[in-house]
Amino acid sequence: MIPSNRIAVCPGSYDPVTNGHLDVINRAAEVFDELIVAVVDASVRKSSALFTVQERIGFITEATSHLPNVRVRGFDQLIVDFARSEGAAAIVKGLRAISDFEYEFEMNQLNRKLAPDIESVYLMASPQYSFLSSSGIKEMAAFGGDISDLVPSCVAVRLQEVLGR
Repeated sequence: MIPSNRIAVCPGSYDPVTNGHLDVINRAAEVFDELIVAVVDASVRKSSALFTVQERIGFITEATSHLPNVRVRGFDQLIVDFARSEGAAAIVKGLRAISDFEYEFEMNQLNRKLAPDIESVYLMASPQYSFLSSSGIKEMAAFGGDISDLVPSCVAVRLQEVLGR
C-alpha cells in the first residue's frame, strides 16, 4: 500500500487507556486525516496485560466515538510493518518525561533503520497528564484510589471490578 502523509498510527499497549492517552489521540486526530490507534496484542517490553486486546480496543473505541477519523485496531507485528499495511506515513507517540524520550529516541532510530519512509511524530503530554501512566492507574485502583478523573468511566468501572478491594 502506498503511504499517505495524512494517515498516522498511534501505537501503545493502552492497558488501560488513560485520559493522557486520549489527549494525545484527540490532538493527533486534529493533525491527520486518519488516525489509527494501534493496540499491541503482545508486548515484549511489558508484562502480560490486565485487559485483553479486545477489551482495550473496546475502551478506546468508546472513548473516541466522537472522532470520525479515528479507528482502533489490534496488532501483533513490528509497528512499522503495521503502519505500512495501513498506508500510514507516520507513527505518533506521546512524551511525558525524559525517560519517555530516551526510550522513544531508541525506538525511533530502530524504526528509521527498518522503515526510513515512515516518520515518527511526538506530541508532548499536556501538563495535567504529564504524571499519568497506565501502571500508576492500576496501582491506584488496586488500593482504592479515586481514578474517576484520570480514565474514561468505562475503564474506571472495569478496573474497580477487576482490582477493587
